[in-house]
Amino acid sequence: MPERVTPGPVSGSCNSFQEAVCIHTKKIFDSCKDKDCIEDLRVYLTRSSQEIVERAQSVRGGSAELLTAYIDVEPITFNKGFYTVDVRYYYRITADAFIGAVRPVEVYGLAVFDKRAILYGSESSAKVFSSQYNPNGPDVQNLPATSVPQAVVESVDPLILGMKLVDVCDCGPCECCCDIPLAVAACFPEELLLGCDTRRLYVSLGQFSIIRLERDTQLLIPVYDYCLPQKECTCACGDICQEDPCDMFRHVDFPVDEFFPPNSLAGSNCGCSCNNGCSNNCNTSGCGSSNGCNNNNCRS
Repeated sequence: MPERVTPGPVSGSCNSFQEAVCIHTKKIFDSCKDKDCIEDLRVYLTRSSQEIVERAQSVRGGSAELLTAYIDVEPITFNKGFYTVDVRYYYRITADAFIGAVRPVEVYGLAVFDKRAILYGSESSAKVFSSQYNPNGPDVQNLPATSVPQAVVESVDPLILGMKLVDVCDCGPCECCCDIPLAVAACFPEELLLGCDTRRLYVSLGQFSIIRLERDTQLLIPVYDYCLPQKECTCACGDICQEDPCDMFRHVDFPVDEFFPPNSLAGSNCGCSCNNGCSNNCNTSGCGSSNGCNNNNCRS
């Protein structure tokens, strides 16, 4: 059985690292990626945008911006070590509304999408305290951390797949949205209408996301050397860094491929091949005479 590696200098080893150190970092216990196709997601328009949509004949998709995501992590009681990760995405939707033959008018609105994932986050019952200053805490120490792992969500702005207008009859109950956080409502120039209306805007989105569960842990890692910056600071104190644009332009290679398209596909192997660099042992068998195969243009 190999000996357990302990923190400290490593001697008598064939490895290139010099020392084994213990660091405190976040370890990813579980993660997942997803490609969600969100169909017919209602857009809650601003007051002026709703007035425009009421008179619009058609709409055209503009853009979708992911404003923020609220995340909640809860343990699963019947399966220890697993947690549900509930994510609520808030999108700002921009569209072009067409009224008659005039130019399209830009309208704005909010769309909300809920997503759930189940991931493994391990178990821990330790209470963690820290001496790091917490300005909002009752003491100079941080409050004790809970045993629930931290969820991290990575997402990009979604793609608009479709958009449509729907006339709604007023015979049913109002389909109201959830409470809008103040930070999200502040992203719009005016009030959002969350109640009943006679015409509604729906959008279909394509969302890419990665969700992972992390925990603070201590890991033993190899250290090769200190990370010393190799780039030098070119400007002295008090000097103004102004590089000559012509001198910088001289270092730019001429874009030959932009003027003369290549004759063959990139990565093609039908040419000279040399096993020992560009030597006289170039094997030209199997190549036609049009490839210009000679001892001067051998490719490794």
